[in-house]
Amino acid sequence: MKRQEPSLSLQIADELKEKILVNKEYKIGDKLPNENLLSEELSVSRTTLREAIRILVTENILEIKRGKGTFIINDTLDNHDFGKLNNTVSDLKDLLELRLIIEPMAVYYATKRATDKEIENIISLGQIVESKILNQEDRNNEEQSFHNAIAKASHNSFIKDLMPIINEAINKGVNLSKEFSKINDLTMSDHKLIMDFMKKRNADGAKVAMELHIINAMSVFGIQRS
Repeated sequence: MKRQEPSLSLQIADELKEKILVNKEYKIGDKLPNENLLSEELSVSRTTLREAIRILVTENILEIKRGKGTFIINDTLDNHDFGKLNNTVSDLKDLLELRLIIEPMAVYYATKRATDKEIENIISLGQIVESKILNQEDRNNEEQSFHNAIAKASHNSFIKDLMPIINEAINKGVNLSKEFSKINDLTMSDHKLIMDFMKKRNADGAKVAMELHIINAMSVFGIQRS
């Protein structure tokens, strides 16, 4: 069953949240651009932008200071210092296990709930990842965007809020893929399988394909499932 588009203000709130929490375009203490600039950048009215900002104020991500502007007061979802992790297989184990817990169900719900536009965006991002791999270019940002788009299309705010953690696992995996070239071929074939099932709205198939994608990565990196 296809899901209707969420309200525009919620969509814009999600875009802003992604800029702050996932893409790290702003840090704590930064001031958002003024309403005119930001509404133009996001292609929405100032009224819609204000509604989106109010949503993020209630989530303690933004704070409005009268006469001064809107400021970022929180740019992370927890206090875990992922910056201390190294790009090693041992550090990656727990992160991949977390992906295995979260992402198969995320893609399951995304396949059921995503709008046609969201499915098209996911497919487009997957194709960009494939192009980056074939051209032997860094794909870290594109890989994260692909998985973020799936999480976003699940229309579950808690799954979306966990994406900064998932992104850390993707970042470690992409960095390690330089030493494990087999992972690149697996990524392309796994992503294709996930996208094919999503296009067919086969949620169970997409779930299994995502599980295999993560299990394949664990296997290549020599991580045992216990």
